[in-house]
Amino acid sequence: MYDPVQLRTFLTVAQTLSFTQAAGRLGVRQSTVSQHVRRLEEATERQLFLRDTHSVELTEDGEALLGFARTILEAHERAAAYFTGTRLRGQLRFGASEDFVLTRLPEILEGFRHEHPEVDLELSVELSGTLHERLDAGRLDLVLAKRRGPGDERGRLVWRDRMVWIGAEGLRVDPDRPVPLIVFPPPGITRARALEVLERDGRAWRIACTSGSLSGLVAAARAGLGVMAHTRGLIPPGLVRVPGLPDLGSVEFALLRGERSSQVAEALAAAILSGADRLTRPA
Repeated sequence: MYDPVQLRTFLTVAQTLSFTQAAGRLGVRQSTVSQHVRRLEEATERQLFLRDTHSVELTEDGEALLGFARTILEAHERAAAYFTGTRLRGQLRFGASEDFVLTRLPEILEGFRHEHPEVDLELSVELSGTLHERLDAGRLDLVLAKRRGPGDERGRLVWRDRMVWIGAEGLRVDPDRPVPLIVFPPPGITRARALEVLERDGRAWRIACTSGSLSGLVAAARAGLGVMAHTRGLIPPGLVRVPGLPDLGSVEFALLRGERSSQVAEALAAAILSGADRLTRPA
């Protein structure tokens, strides 16, 4: 009933919230993406996306289809791996952004390890800026991290979202006082974005807390020490959006491969891309 090709297109649009970006990732025309989504909507007899000239959003039925689509595609991939008899071997140095510590990325990695038990997977969790530096230095083979900003088109887009200001429930920022910031240390990409938009808006700021770990920042935010810039789809429990501050714009997460590319790196990249909707779900 449901064509796997159409399901993969649907997942890619859901992850990028863009028909244009989905077409680029899949290597097809935008009209083909639209056709796949339309045929899937005909098959389900439900509208899967709300879309206009400026935005794309999943409907409630689209959200429901995410899990089914992922399950169907994973079954196809397991069957293909079984009957082709491919067995990957070797070492893979994989780096993941701190942003995904509290998501279901570990489930994706566990599934990969189950499918490829002879791969020696070495995981590094760092700030996105640090991961870019380590990849460029040849110390990592594959990285899942924020893109550095507008104009950065390296790697394959995994997911796009808005950045928002978050803090403890009930926290209000006094417009006449410096904004108390909770930030990663340099070279944090989120830190740089927060400072840039505040300075562009003419808002004074002060550093209320610095931590190299996401758990440290979240603890400070829950204690009401200040506000932090964060991805909208990854807001930790106990924190809410804080109004009255300048727009932070969008953020893109991408998969970047190092010079020492391999079939192993490509296999993990494919697993992450097919399960990218889980990266927005808490563990």
